Order: sequence, then C-alpha cells, then structure tokens
Amino acid sequence: MRILITNDDGIQAPGFQTLEKIAQSLAGDQGEVWAVAPAFEQSGVGHCVSYTRPFLTSKMGPRRFAVEGTPADCVLTAVSLVMADAPPDLVLSGVNRGNNSAENVLYSGTIGAAMEAALQGLPAIALSQYYGPDNRDLEDPFEASLTHGAEVVKAIISKMSPTDDTSYSRFFNVNFPAVPAHAVKGAKLVPQGLRMGARFGAERQASPSGKSFVWVRGGSQHVPATPGSDADVNLDGYISVTPMRADLTDWAALEDWGTGSDL
Repeated sequence: MRILITNDDGIQAPGFQTLEKIAQSLAGDQGEVWAVAPAFEQSGVGHCVSYTRPFLTSKMGPRRFAVEGTPADCVLTAVSLVMADAPPDLVLSGVNRGNNSAENVLYSGTIGAAMEAALQGLPAIALSQYYGPDNRDLEDPFEASLTHGAEVVKAIISKMSPTDDTSYSRFFNVNFPAVPAHAVKGAKLVPQGLRMGARFGAERQASPSGKSFVWVRGGSQHVPATPGSDADVNLDGYISVTPMRADLTDWAALEDWGTGSDL
C-alpha cells in the first residue's frame, strides 16, 4: 500500500510521529509511506488553499517533504507533484493534538487535508487525539491513537466504497478519547455533534508597548454534546468514526421547502 500522510500541527509534531508509525504498520514492508506536511503549525486553517501566493517546498529526506503552506496545499503538492507518477492508495491526516469533534470540524486543518484528498478522488481519513486530565500527563498522550489507530483504519478501509465522480467523495473523521489506551471502550460510528454553548471567541490583549493584539480562543471541550454524537461518545471513552462529505447542503431544508421550488 502507498500511503500519504500529512497534518496541521507541522511535520515535527509528536502526533505526526504517531501517524508515521500507524501508516508504516498499515503499509507493511512492501509498501511506501510518503510524508508531505506543513513546515510549521497550521492549526485552525480549515480547508484553506494558498490560491494567491506561492509557497516553498523542501525535501527533508527520502519520501519526506516540508511545505510552507496549509494542509490542503500539502495534499495538492503531493498529488500534483511529489507523487504525480503514482497517486497514493490512502491519505491519512493527523494525528492532531486535540480533538476535531463537533464544531472543531469546521475549523480544522486536519479535516481540511482529508477533505482535499476526497475532492481529488482519494480515500482519506483524519485522525485526532482528544486531550483531558486522564491522558495529557501520560508519558505518551497519543497512546490511545497509537495502540488503536491501525485497527480502526483497517476497519474503515473495509467499509470504503469506490469513488463516484457524480458526487462528493466520502472521507472519515476519527477521534480518539482522552484516556489511556487500555481504557478505550471501543469504536462507534456516529454523526458530527454540537457542544452545548461552546463557541470560539476573541480576546483582546495589550503588548508591553501598548499595541492591541487579539487572540482567538475555543470553547470548553468537555461540556455536554449532542447525545450519541462524536464528542459525546469521546467523552464516554469511545473512539468516534464519522463519515463526511464536502457537500454543505442542508437537505432537510430543501425537503421541507421543496427542492427546485420558486421562492
């Protein structure tokens, strides 16, 4: 198997080392793992592409490239240039430091990379590690991801269907709970949720020189979420697996109002 790995935390991030180990175990001795990842952290950039500016790409070693761009840029670089002779059989993005459940999906560069891979017609899976009091002080906070990651990816691959050029391709969002590996209760196929009252916001801070800066801050990641959703099962110790597409259409609204009807 020929696997492309990327992320949004940067090519030197600890979670990326975890992803490399997961990918190597999946590829096997006869497979290949190609790393094309951001040269520096790109968290929160979503599905952004550097459409109006060029970016530098550096070869760091065999099948290893650092890109001074977004996670989606990395996928485009890999597919169009680095791996142009033979596209990857699978794209893995992560393992993100922190969850990408619920509303975080809309902001995540980890998800953005998987989405771009799906738009390119490639099987793609985003993986993220929830942080909390039960795992953040472990010797390896990514322990649950490392122990269960390959098994979950294999299970997802077994359910993947061929790409269909007439609709947006499916990709998968996986979140590992904030517990040690032995405490993971299992994996559940669930929808994206919503944390109750948790929203991103902005906070002003003055520099020593008196200049005004603004920090963007996320809401609490441990408040109740939609029952049976990704964040909800994560908080209960389960790995969440959520099938996704890039289609943002509100199909329920179209059904209520009448698809194709005049306004």
